[in-house]
Amino acid sequence: MQELTHYINGEHVKGTSGRFADVYNPATGEVQAQTPLASEEELNRAVEFAAAAQPAWAATNPQRRARVLMKFVALLNRDMDKLAEALSREHGKTLPDAAGDVQRGLEVVEYCIGAPQMLKGEFTDSAGPGIDMYSMRQALGVTAGITPFNFPAMIPMWMFAPAIACGNAFILKPSERDPSVPLMLAELMEEAGLPKGILQVVNGDKQAVDAILHHPVIQSVGFVGSTPIAEYIYATGCANGKRVQCFGGAKNHMIVMPDADMDQAADALVGAGYGAAGERCMAISVAVPVGDETADRLIEKLVPRIEKLKVGPYTAGNDVDYGPVVTAAAKANIERLVQSGVDQGAKLVVDGRGFQLQGYEDGFFVGPHLFDNVTRDMDIYKTEIFGPVLTTVRAQSYEEALGLAMDHEYGNGTAIFTRDGDAARDFANRINIGMVGVNVPIPVPLAYHTFGGWKKSAFGDLNQHGPDAFKFYTRTKTVTARWPSGIKEGGEFSIPVME
Repeated sequence: MQELTHYINGEHVKGTSGRFADVYNPATGEVQAQTPLASEEELNRAVEFAAAAQPAWAATNPQRRARVLMKFVALLNRDMDKLAEALSREHGKTLPDAAGDVQRGLEVVEYCIGAPQMLKGEFTDSAGPGIDMYSMRQALGVTAGITPFNFPAMIPMWMFAPAIACGNAFILKPSERDPSVPLMLAELMEEAGLPKGILQVVNGDKQAVDAILHHPVIQSVGFVGSTPIAEYIYATGCANGKRVQCFGGAKNHMIVMPDADMDQAADALVGAGYGAAGERCMAISVAVPVGDETADRLIEKLVPRIEKLKVGPYTAGNDVDYGPVVTAAAKANIERLVQSGVDQGAKLVVDGRGFQLQGYEDGFFVGPHLFDNVTRDMDIYKTEIFGPVLTTVRAQSYEEALGLAMDHEYGNGTAIFTRDGDAARDFANRINIGMVGVNVPIPVPLAYHTFGGWKKSAFGDLNQHGPDAFKFYTRTKTVTARWPSGIKEGGEFSIPVME
C-alpha cells in the first residue's frame, strides 16, 4: 500500500495527523494508495514557509519568473505520458482525455509566460504642476487554491500558474481522491527553477479547507467544486477578508434548432455528454430540441451512437470512449438519480442500468443513459448528475428553449446548434450564461480569454485564467509623486485640485 505525502518547502513530507483517505483505482475498485489529511498545524507550517519565501520571489524580475514557467512547459511536454498515466490510474479517464487535461493546463502556463506584459502599470506625466501619477500591480503574498477531482492537472495549473507569475506563493489543496498529479506538478515546477516554498501541496479534507479560510496570512482563495461548497467557501473566505473566486455546479443545455445538421448535433451531444463519464462541469447534460419532429430526428440519431459507446479502463486502449466514475459513492448517486427519472415519468430510451464489465465487476463503471420527455420538475433535470446521463427536454419553440436555459439556477455553459445566424446571434446576446457555444458543444475558452459561469455556477467578480487572473492575483497601487523645483515654505491645508 503506497502512502502519499504532502509537498512542503521543496520536500515530500509524511502526514503527521494520523488521518488518511483511501485513493482508489476506479477501474478495479481497489484501494491503491492512502493520502494524508493535514491538520491545521501542518497547513500552518506550509504557510510559514510560503510567507518566508514569497518576498524574494515577488522581488524577482517578472521576466525571470516567466522563464521558470517556460522551463515548466518543456518539462510538462517531456513528462506528458507519465502525467497522463498517473492521472488515469487515479481518476479513471482515458489516456487521451488525461493528456488533454494536462494540455489545457499547459496552455494557461504558456499564456502566463507573458506576465511581464500583463503586469505593466499605467503612467500619467504632468497630472498637475510637477506631479506625475502611476499605478503598479503588486503580488498579494500567500495565496491558496482548493481544486476538484475531475481535473487534477488542469485546474491546479489554472490557479497556480498566474498566481506564481504575479509573484505570489501558492498553497494547493487538491482533491484527496486523485492527489498524485498535483504532487508531480510541484516537483516539476521546482525542477524548472522555482524556489522552495513558493508552490506547496497540502493534502486534506474540510479541516485543511477551514484552516486555509481562517489563516490570516493567506490573502486569496480559489475554488472549483459543487455549488454548496462554493457558497460556503466564498462566504467564509470573504468574511475573513480574503479575495475569493469560487466556481460551482452546472446544468448545461444544448439547444438544437430544426435547421441544425442533425448528424453534427448528435455527434456533439455524444462527445459532450458522455466524455469523461460526464464528470465535467462543462458537460452537456440537457438536450433541448425545438419541435417534436426535431426531437424525434435527434433521438433517432443519438440512440445508435450511444449504444456503440465503448466503456472500459484506460488500459484497454485509446479507442475507449469513457472510463469509470471516480468512486463507488458517485456511482450510487448516479444510479439513484437515474431511477428517480424513471419513477417520475421520464422515458429511458437507452438504459445503462446494471452495466458490468467482464473482469472489472468491482470497478465504478456506469453504462450510458439517454432520457426523453424530461420535464423541468424532475430531479434529473434540476440536479447536476455528473455522470453519463443525457436528458432530453422537448421545447415547442425557440423562446421556450431559451427560457429553459435562462430559468435554470446554474449558468456555466450552453450551446446552440443551428444554421441560422440571426437565431445564433440572438441566443448569444440574450442568454444569461457565462460561456456560450455556437455549433460548439463545450465552449471552454482558450487560455487568453477567461473561464467563468453566471448565476449559481460562480461566486466572485473575476474569472479564471486570461486577463482576469492577473487582476485577481495582484493589487493595484497608485502613486502620486511631486518633485518640486525648489524648497517650498509652509504647508498646504486645502485639498489639492487641478489648476
